[in-house]
Amino acid sequence: MGERLRVGVVTPLDEELCRLVEQLEPRVEMVRDQELLPPVRYPADHHGEASFVRDAGQQQRFEDVIAGADALYGIPGEDPGTLRRAVEANPGLRWVHTMAAGGGAQVKAAGLSGEQLARVTFTTSAGVHSGPLAEYALLGLLAGAKNVPRLQADAARHEWPHRWLMGQLREQTVLVVGLGGIGREVARILAAFGTRVIGTSRRGEPVDGVSEIVHPGELAAVVGRVDGIVVTLPGTAATAKLVSAEVLAAVRPGATLVNVGRGTVVDEDALVDALRDGRIGFAALDVFAVEPLDPASPLWDLPNVLISPHNATLTPAEGRRIAELFAENATRLLDGRPLRNVVDTVEFY
Repeated sequence: MGERLRVGVVTPLDEELCRLVEQLEPRVEMVRDQELLPPVRYPADHHGEASFVRDAGQQQRFEDVIAGADALYGIPGEDPGTLRRAVEANPGLRWVHTMAAGGGAQVKAAGLSGEQLARVTFTTSAGVHSGPLAEYALLGLLAGAKNVPRLQADAARHEWPHRWLMGQLREQTVLVVGLGGIGREVARILAAFGTRVIGTSRRGEPVDGVSEIVHPGELAAVVGRVDGIVVTLPGTAATAKLVSAEVLAAVRPGATLVNVGRGTVVDEDALVDALRDGRIGFAALDVFAVEPLDPASPLWDLPNVLISPHNATLTPAEGRRIAELFAENATRLLDGRPLRNVVDTVEFY
């Protein structure tokens, strides 16, 4: 039959999706024992029930699954330390697929050696979440353009005010910070609305729907020309606080900011100041520098902020889409072709 791939399922994955992977790529064996995986709390729950604990026998069986696998579906426990132990325990491990689009951060946190990073290929679920995150970005931009906080405040007071002007996306310019899979989908949707889109890219390659491309280092120079900012970048050393106090000081007053990338890309303290003084008129935030967001964070109480708990990617189809991506990459691996979404083990994205 030729080469086969033995895949250890180490993250919650129901039987239907295990069978789907095996149907899509018959050379794959999904090695799973549902008793060893935590119960899920919702569809595509990759962590599972927090109270789940394996007894000694179950833990040994779980470790045997890891030790005998050619590849892992997920990171055990979504924990970098456990990932490191898994790589150390299995010298034959060839590939680990992470559930997160930003799985490179977990790989970096595992502290693997150069030899281990060269031996094991790590891939992410990037692209699976582009559609849902682009819709969330659109939600945030529309809420800012239509001044939803004002509408809600008037309704809470049962007040019928004098009519006032609302913004329209087709008359606006939006800056998309990061033109990866998510940013490109955001640009595509906005272009369909008639919005003028500016995007950031280090390489400067043309992107459909983007009328102007600037280097990330030019943010402070360009934000004064835009009505909205959508952040889609991963969290890396190069992107930490890229949307800085300097950038936020230069925005056009009343601009909308949406973050669907990573919370570390935005200077949160500076963002709070900008929200308070009106430089940022509205912010829709799905990600934060530290998660869960501290109950004491002033972001909770600002009336011009929409907070969602890193939830914008979650749709009923997420699990199936990741399984399909994994099956495609399994075929590529077995056929000797390049995999999709390989983690850059220098910058870890």
